[in-house]
Amino acid sequence: MEYTHLGRTGLSVSPLCLGTMNFGPETSEDDAHAIMDAALDRGINFFDTANVYGWRQGEGVTEQIIGRWFAKGGQRRDKTVIATKVYGSMSDWPNDTFLSARNIRRACDASLRRLQTDHIDLYQMHHVDRNTPWEEIWQAMDLLVQQGKVLYVGSSNFAGWHIAQAQEAAKARHFLGLVSEQSLYNLSARTVELEVVPACEAYGMGLIPWSPLASGLLGGILRKEQQGRSASDRVQERLAGCRDQIERYESLCDELGEQPADVGLAWLVRQPVVTAPIIGPRTMEQLDGAMRALEITLDDKAIQRLDEIFPGPGGTAPEAYAW
Repeated sequence: MEYTHLGRTGLSVSPLCLGTMNFGPETSEDDAHAIMDAALDRGINFFDTANVYGWRQGEGVTEQIIGRWFAKGGQRRDKTVIATKVYGSMSDWPNDTFLSARNIRRACDASLRRLQTDHIDLYQMHHVDRNTPWEEIWQAMDLLVQQGKVLYVGSSNFAGWHIAQAQEAAKARHFLGLVSEQSLYNLSARTVELEVVPACEAYGMGLIPWSPLASGLLGGILRKEQQGRSASDRVQERLAGCRDQIERYESLCDELGEQPADVGLAWLVRQPVVTAPIIGPRTMEQLDGAMRALEITLDDKAIQRLDEIFPGPGGTAPEAYAW
């Protein structure tokens, strides 16, 4: 495994990030523990979760599963760079949501308890909070860093100008600010190339793409259809509007002799400022399959053909849409 740095930091992380959103609702605790053990064995040291994962309000089901895995010992916690998130509603009370200083501090302490650890390596804001000033957010995050509860701070689902706002406010406080952004990014969803990618590059932030296979759209969906396996209704609706693209994509993957899912991940890994796409295996087989992406080298011709199939926004803003 060749490790990379998380943005401009000295923190070394694997080029694939283990997403844990399925742990609990889709994957049993025993299977989740086995997948995390296997990920470490394969060199994946970067795990991503959130306080709302598990989808039972206030319980933090997925964090609890990870916490019980850490508690097994064997240097599991020491070997893992754990990232979690704050923002989502943890109760029906008004102050248990969003990014007020109160919620940031209380949510952090709750995540630490569930994760059975004394610090969070990367604490991410799950969404932007337009109603809380950056002075308040950074004051709360700064205190958590001083207390040793948080090492680095990241964002998720931010626009480029939100990143700029956050970084300039952090700079005024002489605070490190954001070190990463977690965005929707894959071959079929390239909007972030307009402004988010350039903002991350300008501020030395790592980009952590979520949904790298577009909820399965890029994972060999047509092949699975032929095998009698059907995707969710939502993905089927998306497929109806881009079947020609997906047919061309899977045909190219056949020519390359690679699985569509592996090609989609391999393309992301080589994109500028990308630190690690988030893979969300429900099974050990899916984990093993994702590792193949790190071995694939896409030549310039393959990249050109992928750009022809999934053209993206045409470059960065404003040149992509103005003279």
